[in-house]
Amino acid sequence: MHAWLCENPVGVEALAWKELPTPSPKAGEVLIEIKAASLNFPDLLIVQNKYQMKPPLPFVPGSEYAGVVQAVGDGVTHLKVGQSVACLSGTGGFGTHTLAPAALCMPLPPGFPHVDAAAFIMIYATSYHALVDRAQLKAGETVLVLGAAGGVGTAAIQIAKAMGARVIAAASTDEKCALCRSIGADATINYSNENLRDAIKAATDGKGPDVIYDPVGGDFAEPAFRSIAWRGRYLVVGFASGPIPALPLNLPLLKGASIVGVFWGDFAKREPKANAAMMGELAQWYAQGKVKPVIDRTMPMAELKAAYAHMGSRGVKGKLVMVN
Repeated sequence: MHAWLCENPVGVEALAWKELPTPSPKAGEVLIEIKAASLNFPDLLIVQNKYQMKPPLPFVPGSEYAGVVQAVGDGVTHLKVGQSVACLSGTGGFGTHTLAPAALCMPLPPGFPHVDAAAFIMIYATSYHALVDRAQLKAGETVLVLGAAGGVGTAAIQIAKAMGARVIAAASTDEKCALCRSIGADATINYSNENLRDAIKAATDGKGPDVIYDPVGGDFAEPAFRSIAWRGRYLVVGFASGPIPALPLNLPLLKGASIVGVFWGDFAKREPKANAAMMGELAQWYAQGKVKPVIDRTMPMAELKAAYAHMGSRGVKGKLVMVN
């Protein structure tokens, strides 16, 4: 097998494409021949030693991937050789093969392509957990999605619309705003050339959004929170812009609003039955056409460094997927 090996987490430039012995699965594991692997923001942080999970060195990055089961370890009964699966295991995806815990593999129903499957779990699980579980979103409410043209943003738009909400999508270019409208957003805000608070006020007739989905953080957090509706829920999803914002605590008091943390990874570990039920629901939604990953482009696995550069340029709309 071949894989991109991180032996020193100082950045993308230190990754090396190496030949490695193809491993055999231990008890509870499966060997997967990787067909597609998506690039997520944590995949950048982890090779820079900036992610909360710090795997022992050396490791193969690539948190999310899809492929075909080649071998199964002892005790694995729900998966079989030749079956297509998707997996989000945190590492291992940027190669030709990987070992994965069988418990983390999502069997793919017929007609679920590997490219879509490799771009599915992280963004839809995060957005569903955020909007349905943490925010308790109801039909008829208004959702503001920041960073709306990215992976989790596009998933949040689709899930909010599937639940009957009105969606305002905020993004950094007119092109990204157009993409958001094409997948269901009711209104858009280009925060590169519009004042965010004024635009939110205009788009909500002064009421403000009931739910704010924020994977961006940084300078937009406070003006967005100041615009929230009474009893609003502010979802802290991530900090793609870099800085972690600090909000004055008088703001939630004045609005009767909640600041709600969203950590899907720990939810999946702590509440596995609830997570499995959620993933089953999402797979049904995919089959029904309610959700479909927005794929910015596919690139050969050998071009991983160029893919990281494209992601770093903030030019990605939806998900970037590496293919073997």
